[in-house]
Amino acid sequence: MHQGTHHSTPKQTKKNRLTLYIIVAMVLGGLLGALVHANYEPEQAAQFSTHIKLLATIFIRLVQMIIAPLVLTTLVVGIAKLGDIRSVGRIGGRALAWFFTASFISLIIGLLWVNFLQPGQGVHLSSVDTASASEVTAKTQDFSIQHFIEHIIPKSVFEAMATNEILQIVIFSIFFGLAAASIGDNVKPVINALDKTSHIILKMVNFVMRFAPIGVFGAIAGVFAVKDVSELMFTYTKFFSSFLVGIASLWVVLLVVGYIFLRAHLRTLLKRIVSPLVIAFGTTSSEAVFPKLTEELERFGIKDRIVSFMLPLGYSFNLDGSMMYMTFASIFIAQVYGVPLDTGTQLTMLLVLMLTSKGIAGVPRASLVVVAATCGMFNIPIEGVALILPIDHFCDMFRSATNVLGNSIATAVVGKWESKHDK
Repeated sequence: MHQGTHHSTPKQTKKNRLTLYIIVAMVLGGLLGALVHANYEPEQAAQFSTHIKLLATIFIRLVQMIIAPLVLTTLVVGIAKLGDIRSVGRIGGRALAWFFTASFISLIIGLLWVNFLQPGQGVHLSSVDTASASEVTAKTQDFSIQHFIEHIIPKSVFEAMATNEILQIVIFSIFFGLAAASIGDNVKPVINALDKTSHIILKMVNFVMRFAPIGVFGAIAGVFAVKDVSELMFTYTKFFSSFLVGIASLWVVLLVVGYIFLRAHLRTLLKRIVSPLVIAFGTTSSEAVFPKLTEELERFGIKDRIVSFMLPLGYSFNLDGSMMYMTFASIFIAQVYGVPLDTGTQLTMLLVLMLTSKGIAGVPRASLVVVAATCGMFNIPIEGVALILPIDHFCDMFRSATNVLGNSIATAVVGKWESKHDK
């Protein structure tokens, strides 16, 4: 983990340059979007938004193209290298213990702030766009225990890869990796081939990442072209600022916990993940940085077998930002409609969210679907989701960045525990 002090390597400068380009792209995208919004009719602006967002779609689809093969190859190789079921169980146990604790803390933070700040008091319901909410609520109809189990256990690995169901790919890879490990030396050629494949895919990641600034530019320009930011901010200042207080306190908790376990290495880790954080923030997709994050965490010095085991699991189980948002949004909607929720009910909601959110990675705007499903269960008007839709994109930027931070710290900490175990 030794870092050169005086000179930055060419690779480092290149990486910093990517981060800089992305930040510049965000600013330019915002300006362009605002200009279009100010100078064109709403119909033209909406058309512009649809077209410019294609840039973001291209980028995110390019990344999604890599995710399934990357998770499959790295995870199988990682498990085969771990060697025995005991160490897989040990790392898996630690990972899940960490994820569930982190999720619970995130949900509690959301719960405390939304009750303390009461952002839903005095919100007017006149400007609610219920049409777009109906899209979200349509998806919630089939949200049940059966649906949840089907979401976790793959029927076919090819179907799981085709639909980018990370959790299903993880389950298949664990079985495959354990089976490979138990056969021993005979399967070395297969594992080597998968290992080489994963390196090819990581190389593809570098190519795809060059497109990140353009994707971010498209995403931001598209949003600002159709949303009147000043009007939005006025109506939603209360919700958004309370949400930011929640996210900020979650960051503080994550960083403090990270510092307790990693000490001085935390700073190095944060430097490594700046550009994944910014990409996740700009594209509102923590998926978009999955491959890049894999690479950066390995460079930070965590063994590749641990990164390839922890990250896919983290993406399925450890979305701290989304968790905090879910309690926050559900109770916000209840406050707006004046639905009283006693402490018992709110804690039940916590547990429901804890479970329902565990298979949503890779579903765009999944947090909203879960919020709508939860509202439905607790007799809170589901159409309340329409209230948060206009500002959801901006909240999503913070959620996605927080998810990346949470997963990076979790992976680094488990990696550190394991390296002690190896000695």
